[in-house]
Amino acid sequence: MTLDDLEDARGDATPPIDMLESYFQAHGWACERLGEDEVTATVQGSWTQYELRGVWRPEDRVLQFLALPDIRVPADKRQAVYETIGLINEQLWLGHFELWAASGLALYRNASLIEGDGESVLSLDQAETLIETAIDECDRFYPVFQFVLWGDKTPADAIASALIETRGEA
Repeated sequence: MTLDDLEDARGDATPPIDMLESYFQAHGWACERLGEDEVTATVQGSWTQYELRGVWRPEDRVLQFLALPDIRVPADKRQAVYETIGLINEQLWLGHFELWAASGLALYRNASLIEGDGESVLSLDQAETLIETAIDECDRFYPVFQFVLWGDKTPADAIASALIETRGEA
């Protein structure tokens, strides 16, 4: 499937995991279907490669969407990263960052309730918003995590350093 095919099908109702898989394929991203209710893809972001993962829970009609930017947090940095995540999440409208305690992985997650008449479907617009928001937020905040983990900055200083807005043209 190409981007043009997806555009032509914009009004069509497609099951959530099928739509995510089609979107990944249309962008030429390496993807793999992990059973009926899960799909993964790999995409190059601005700073690193991200694993994108969609998990459909039909009994709840919830689509979990994860973006894993390969940020591993050692035990001695976890308190600072928890504080960093709290400050970052205050700025997000959709989704949130979290730290998995067992593995030390930082990730972005968004859960969407997918309603429909009879069958749950995900539109192209919904898929695009879900995926592009995850990538954009990972790109936006990846440097913040790096400043905390490797630059020994405080969470507040890391956010201030990473989120400098440029104005005008050079």
